[in-house]
Order: sequence, then structure tokens, then C-alpha cells
Amino acid sequence: MRLNNKLYLALGMAFTTTLLAGCGGSSGGATNVTPTPTTPAVPNTTAPTWQAGRFDSSTLFANRCAEPRSGIDPFENEAYPDVAGTAMHEKMWLRSFSHETYLWYDEIIDNDPNGFATVAAYFDQLKTFETTASGRDKDEFHFSESYEDFKKESQDGVSASFGINWTIPQARMAYVGYIDDNTPAADAGVQRGDRLLKVGDIDFATFNSRDTAQYNQVLTAFIPQKDQTVTLTLLGRDGQEKIVSLTAKDLALVPVKNSQVFEFEGKQIGYVQFNQFVASGQADLIAAFNQFSQGNVDELVLDMRYNGGGLVFQASQLSYMIAGSQSNNRTYSVKTHNDKQSSKNEPLGFVNQSINWTTLEYNDDQLPSAQMNRVYMLTTSDTASASESVINALRGIDVEVILIGGNTRGKPYGFLPEQNCGTVYYTIQTKSANEKGFGDYEDGFIVTPQANIIGEIGLDANVPGCVLSDDFSKELGDKTEGLFAGALHHISTGTCPANSVARQARAAQTLMDTGNVAPFDLPFQPLKHGAVYTTITQGN
Repeated sequence: MRLNNKLYLALGMAFTTTLLAGCGGSSGGATNVTPTPTTPAVPNTTAPTWQAGRFDSSTLFANRCAEPRSGIDPFENEAYPDVAGTAMHEKMWLRSFSHETYLWYDEIIDNDPNGFATVAAYFDQLKTFETTASGRDKDEFHFSESYEDFKKESQDGVSASFGINWTIPQARMAYVGYIDDNTPAADAGVQRGDRLLKVGDIDFATFNSRDTAQYNQVLTAFIPQKDQTVTLTLLGRDGQEKIVSLTAKDLALVPVKNSQVFEFEGKQIGYVQFNQFVASGQADLIAAFNQFSQGNVDELVLDMRYNGGGLVFQASQLSYMIAGSQSNNRTYSVKTHNDKQSSKNEPLGFVNQSINWTTLEYNDDQLPSAQMNRVYMLTTSDTASASESVINALRGIDVEVILIGGNTRGKPYGFLPEQNCGTVYYTIQTKSANEKGFGDYEDGFIVTPQANIIGEIGLDANVPGCVLSDDFSKELGDKTEGLFAGALHHISTGTCPANSVARQARAAQTLMDTGNVAPFDLPFQPLKHGAVYTTITQGN
């Protein structure tokens, strides 16, 4: 990648380069998914010619831009690689890059790029349109973003936000999942459980998502730009409507919240809400597990109901901090590329050291661990990618995982984001599996009270647990909140709450009717539906 010569990021279930020896996994050097694009020596404003079935190397078209950037990249303190080119150069780069790296490259229709008005429109269809067993799109995760937005979140740990973290448990029903403190939303009195009614004068439940103007207006509630002001009409959990005007700011991400240890029926219980795998969360996550280790917890409840992914090396760290020594010299995950890239298929081990995310080196330390043989995870359809990889990895080494809540999103796939001409593109390049070779959870992990999970037949996507609805009437971390209380009930009795059976039936019908996630194409917080890989080296 050209984003950073030291850093290779992968969003989704991508499996990167390698984890070095001494960290419970494999060893080796870092490699790119594709040949590193080289900056053209001279500008070229003559558009290249498309020929069906002929694919030149993507390096021939890289950094040739219709609107080249000039000057110094403030994130890298070096000159931008762009030179003058055409939109056709950018389309041809995308075409070749996809043909070289896309997991299902042979399912892409080689349409003439000249038939698409914009580079973005051409990129949108460079994907498979096949479906999963449940009828969902096999590739729901194909997207792009600006280079600036990408760097702010991946390097600085900030993103433009109101401080609202949304969830959509049903089609066209958006709720506030949680609010970060000291944010515009918190200052305006927005609370967990508030339901979105309107964005400006647009009714969220009934607006026409095919109307570009309406779509873009609604999108501002979920993915605002810095300094953008939006008026929201909300239905509070008290049943009263409220109207708030919010202005987005660049806000630091708050991945770790509500860590606690408490006594319950003679047992020590640890709980932590973990929202996203990002570098800024490492210290607080380690602090939480120091608390669990020192508190000698008997049971651990990990609340990842809204965790859509992030740094996979951190997901591997989390898995080690749960499992401890039983994960030593075991495989966290194995990546599989397309048949052109099969030489890059490689395992990733459990990380048992902290990471200096500035220098991208392991620190000379040992992570704390709760040494759990069993873990309770609170999940919803917002639980995705790196979060799912934790579930899969732990099951791969026979740590018992019990899910409380709903089925997860379903994303065993991943991609290395690649920058060209100021846009970062995400196109699926890998599929993952755990140490037992299981990775077929394209429709999510299914919460199943009587799941047959480990035996001679191996693993499947059914995971034991209790189906419960997200409880918006209580704050997260409250022991009486529905999912948290459900975990405590199971810890106490070994069974699900009585109302879980009825909810299981309703959940099954909902899946039949709508799929695992709401059938609505608004890309809510797409960066949170991923798992980011970095190349880490051993420090001095």
C-alpha cells in the first residue's frame, strides 16, 4: 500500500502478513496483497483503452488521477504520489486491482468502464452479486471513503461524530445504542433508547432511500462531516418527543466502558463493554483485564453488542487476555486469498504482548489474563468481523463461548484498504478460519440453546446461548439490563430466562422475513464493520 510504508491495514476479516515469534503464533515478514503501486514518472492525460478480458497490472494505472493532489501529505509528511491522469486511469486501476486481489474475482462482470459516469459508480459494481444461503448479498461490505477520514480514524483515533452510537434492531427502526460523555449529543440530553423519528423534515421510517437528496439528508444523522449541523426528532424512552440540533465534532473514540468486578451468588463476575478494536483502547482494555485478573473472576461477561470490528491484532490480544496460557502456541486464525494469492495464506497467533501503535512494535511485556475456560458474550447483529473472529478463535481452542442476545452480523471476510487518488477502497480479499478450520459463518453466529458445537463433526455456526432482545430501557452496564441480566441468569441456573424461548421463535421468523440485518442499504458507520490488520515488528 502507499498509505504508509510501515503500516498495512486490512478492514474486515483480512489476515495480514504475519505475527512474529514469541507472541503465541507464527513468524515471518510482511507482504502486500498486490505489487506496491509505483508513482508514474510523468503525467499522462491520454485515457487508456479498455479491452474485455485483458487485464494489465494495476501498477500501470496507480496514482494517475483526474484531479491530482499537490503538496505535502499532512499525515505522512511526504509529497502526495499523485500525477495528472484521467478518470479512466482511476477506473482501470480499480479494475486491475480487483482482478488481482478480489476473493471472488471470477464473479465480477467485466463491464466497459466508459459506461459509468463516475469512478465511484464503476467501483460500486466491481463485486460479486451472488447471495448467501439465507439470501443475503455475499458481499455486503464493498465501500470506499476519503483518505482524510481513513487517516483520522486509523491514526488519530478520532472521527466526525455527534457522540451517538446508533443501532438498528429492526428495519427502519434506529435507536441510540449509547452516548459518549462530553459530546454534543450528551450535552443535548440524548439518551440510550431514544428512537430516531426524523432527520430535519425527513421521516426516517418512510423516506425514499432511492431519492438521492433524501438519502443524503438522512445519512448525515449517521455519518456526519465535521462542523455539520443536523436537527433530529427523537422519541425518548419516556415516550416524549424531543428535538435536538447537533453539530458534529472530531471526537475521540471511546472503546472501553463500564469495566467492573462484583460478587454474584458467591462468584466474582467481571463485566466490560467493548465497542471497537482501536489502538486508543489498548490501555483501558489492559486495565480492565488487570482488574479481572486481580479480582480472580469466576465468570466473565464481555459486552460486544455494538462492536463491529477494528484492529485484528487487538482482537487477538483480547482473545489471549480471555484464554491466557491455554492459547500459547495456538492459531488465532488462518487467512485464505484467491487462487492467485494463495502463497500468502498464513496463520496468525494469539498476541500476548502489548503493542506500541506509534512505532508498530511489540512491547517487552506480558498481557494480563483472566484465564477463562468460559466466556459470556452479549451480541446483536451489530457484532461483526473482528468481534466474530474472537468468538471463532476461542471456539477453535475449545474455550466455551455462550452468546446472550442476538445472532451476529456474519463477516468471515476481509480486505486490505488501498488508497488511490485520495480515496481509500475496500474490496474483499480474504476469508478466515480458526485453528479447527472453521470459518463458514457468512450468515452470522446463530444463538442456539441446544447447539451441538464441538465433537467429531467439528464446529458449525450454531453457538449455545439465549436469544434476548436488546433492552433500551436501561443503561449499558446496569445489572438489570436485559442482556446483562440474561447472562447472570444463565450463570446462576445454567438455563436461559423463560422469555428467551418465545423470543427465539420470533427471532427465527424475523430472519426469514428480513435476513440477519435490516434490509436497508444505508451504510451506518461502515468503518465499524471491520477488522484492521497492521504489520507489527519485535521491538529492541
